[in-house]
Amino acid sequence: MKSQLLTSPQPTTKRIADLNGPDFYPTPSWATHVLLDSEKFSGNVWECACGDGEMSDAIASHGYNVESSDLFDRGYGDAGVDFLKSDKTADNIITNPPFHSAEEFVAAAREKATKKYAFLLRLAFLESANRQKTIFLDNPPSKIWVFSERITFYPRGAVRKGSGTTAYAWFVWDQENDGPTELSWLPTGYKSGSKSKPSSGLLL
Repeated sequence: MKSQLLTSPQPTTKRIADLNGPDFYPTPSWATHVLLDSEKFSGNVWECACGDGEMSDAIASHGYNVESSDLFDRGYGDAGVDFLKSDKTADNIITNPPFHSAEEFVAAAREKATKKYAFLLRLAFLESANRQKTIFLDNPPSKIWVFSERITFYPRGAVRKGSGTTAYAWFVWDQENDGPTELSWLPTGYKSGSKSKPSSGLLL
């Protein structure tokens, strides 16, 4: 029921925002700020699933030149741009990809980002025999930044209560890094406004 969606977090396994254009669950800005305080990028950034611009605005606040686009028109950036079919390139790509197209977005970003691409994904994205063959064996991320604080996705304007139940991480691919994947934990306190320091990493 629509009323239920407006008063509780959207179940991660059935995020309507990823399946239906009119429904939209933006990424909380703190989840972008914690990445950009922990991982440095050089050059411009393309936010290719920008929604209403909350992530783009957070990226821009860190001094990056941001180009924003989305398949749907949510009043921000260039609307009607299909990332998977676009021939556009950028130095870096940072986005929260549609839930049902995450693997395709990773494959496309490998061709469209000249430096780095960072995707906000479920930590469980590491699982799957198919992804092991199509992504991780051939093109492993250079770094995985794990959230210790849970992200909760709400519809715009919803009453915020409860907490998310799914673990998330920023998966970062560096086109110039062929080394092992480094696993690190993002600093805590961004969700509440009290920051800690990034953790030291582990090489996988």
